[in-house]
Amino acid sequence: MKAFFGSMVGRVFLILVGGIFASATLTFLLADSERQMDISQIRSLHMAERVEQLVLMLDATPREAKARVAAAANRNGFSATIATAPISGGEPDADLTTALLKRLGDDRGVVAQKIACSAVLPEPERLPPGAKAICRAISLSLGDGAYLQLVMQPRRPPPAAPPKSRLLLYIFFFAGCLVLLAYAVARMSIQPLRQLAQAATKLGRNIEQPPLALRGPTEVRRAASAFNTMQAQIRRYMQERTQMLAAITHDLQTPLTRIRLRLEKVQDKELQTRLVEDLAAMQVTIRDGLDLARSMNSAEPMQRTDFDSILDSVCADAAEAGQDVTLSGETRVSVTARPNAMRRCLTNLIDNAVKYGGYARVTASLEGRKVIVQVRDGGAGVPEDKLEAVFDPFFRLETSRSRDTGGTGIGLSIARNIAEQHGGSLVLRNHAEGGLVAVLELPVG
Repeated sequence: MKAFFGSMVGRVFLILVGGIFASATLTFLLADSERQMDISQIRSLHMAERVEQLVLMLDATPREAKARVAAAANRNGFSATIATAPISGGEPDADLTTALLKRLGDDRGVVAQKIACSAVLPEPERLPPGAKAICRAISLSLGDGAYLQLVMQPRRPPPAAPPKSRLLLYIFFFAGCLVLLAYAVARMSIQPLRQLAQAATKLGRNIEQPPLALRGPTEVRRAASAFNTMQAQIRRYMQERTQMLAAITHDLQTPLTRIRLRLEKVQDKELQTRLVEDLAAMQVTIRDGLDLARSMNSAEPMQRTDFDSILDSVCADAAEAGQDVTLSGETRVSVTARPNAMRRCLTNLIDNAVKYGGYARVTASLEGRKVIVQVRDGGAGVPEDKLEAVFDPFFRLETSRSRDTGGTGIGLSIARNIAEQHGGSLVLRNHAEGGLVAVLELPVG
């Protein structure tokens, strides 16, 4: 779960869900507030209509009969009396006052207030528990100068309110739809970025990957086009570099051969031997440099390969060549790899262990979705601050530059290049009991 919310999909998902839910909540609150205001205005208009009908009826009634007519109108929480002074002491009710003035005019001294029912009614109508007994009190003058006092009690709330279970069902339905929509939008938005990341990973393994398809929104097509252009440029630069190194190697072979022939005429045998050795070292260095360049730009196709068979073959070849090499463990999986390149990677690790540590103890295992190969030697190990430096091309712990004491220093560089091209890694560790351990990790798939 932490990994999901740490990803771009999770963050877009949270932004969509949070933003839409907050917007929906605010919209609901505003709509409910507006609905309450509309209901209050409708009630005020309805009260004003009832009051207008009663006032018109009382204006047409003789003075001595007004009290009886007013008493006859008392029903459903509506109380009317004839008085000599208006009601006072309550909180003004602006909505009801406005509605009454529109219907009766401003010459009747209309006063509408909110007041405690106990202050104006001897026995207010019983309300539900928790309801506030606040009445609407209205006073206005009739045509003969008498005052009409009206008291309207709050009505019981309608029993048709939706139950809480149904409200919760609506909320869960809304939240479910929101989550599905947000997840779909997040995946759709991040899919081009994920495809671009996958293409970049594949490009690191094989520069000859096919170009990305130009489809989707304008921005996605532009990014794919830029990626394809970058891939083509990198491929061209690497090909030019490899061709240049191959040309240099080829062109140097002729003068080096002539120099070697001329060295045969040197009379001083000791000097001749030294010069021939230097010339041989030059040829090996040139050849190894070309091998290093080719290891970073292999044209060998990827294919499904039984990893155990490759490892067993490499170890058997080393043992037949007289090297002290043993193999234990197996993975029982197939990997997508370049077989020849993988053989070279394993061969370099074993040769390095035998050359510097006397022997190579190779173990293979499967941990999750990763193949783990460990090659341990019996040497003195490597200083901790040099464990990464030894992967640099032509870097050697032994500085004499003699072929007998170490070679040119590109074996580990080539092995790491091949491992990274296969989506894996190669590290060195000093073993607790002595010696150096090369750990090769490769993904299964």
